[in-house]
Amino acid sequence: MTHLTVDHVKKVFIGRNGASHTVINDLSFQVEQGQFVSLLGPSGCGKTTLLTILAGFQACTAGAVTLDGEIIKAPGVERGYVFQNYALFPWMTVKANILYSLKIAGASREKQEARLNELLELAHLKGHEGKYPIQLSGGMQQRVAVVRALASRPKVLLLDEPLGAVDFQMREIMQNELDLLVRQVATTVVMVTHDVSESVFLSDRVLVMGAGGCNLLADVPIETSRPRDRSSRQFRDYVNDLTELLRKAFHDSNPALSL
Repeated sequence: MTHLTVDHVKKVFIGRNGASHTVINDLSFQVEQGQFVSLLGPSGCGKTTLLTILAGFQACTAGAVTLDGEIIKAPGVERGYVFQNYALFPWMTVKANILYSLKIAGASREKQEARLNELLELAHLKGHEGKYPIQLSGGMQQRVAVVRALASRPKVLLLDEPLGAVDFQMREIMQNELDLLVRQVATTVVMVTHDVSESVFLSDRVLVMGAGGCNLLADVPIETSRPRDRSSRQFRDYVNDLTELLRKAFHDSNPALSL
């Protein structure tokens, strides 16, 4: 069942000198309920801009994005967002960070405590609720950020390069944790990433974006069993094929260069 729709979306920014810059031009695709979809493409192709439009942080210039048939015009609790640096409040404990959206929504103390216990169990954070972000490992901070975004039971989870600043060895560990966490709640996910292997490991579909207007070059279903085996031939074939598509996207926008 179609859940999230991007319908002929266009985004144009106007500079101080009045010149216009088209970041997204006539982009359309659909996401089914419960799917994990990654947006993969060269830097500057408009992936994060699209994610912020899906979040309601900014409006598109033309076209529309809809969730269950309703046009997205502003941020809402039905969409959770995880930023690149997790954006945890450093002065708040794990508990306070997770409950932030529920307090804003006016949930009762009983509902807050019940939901907190569910999320702590889900993210294996029991016993850490009194700690501050600076006292947590990178993996634990990631889990706090994800379950905070899930606290209000959103229909869609939006991830903006959630592992972008993590080294290679830790990245694979955190990919495993993120995969388990998201699969347990079975929510719809749209993730921006530059990491081809990460997109194959986590996604049901990978949308490869081209530069110069964020056009859709390819919509690639990842048809391998879970948990994904990074060492398998099929996994490597997906990575190789997507890398070639990404190389083409980069070359088309920078003809004098190559990946």
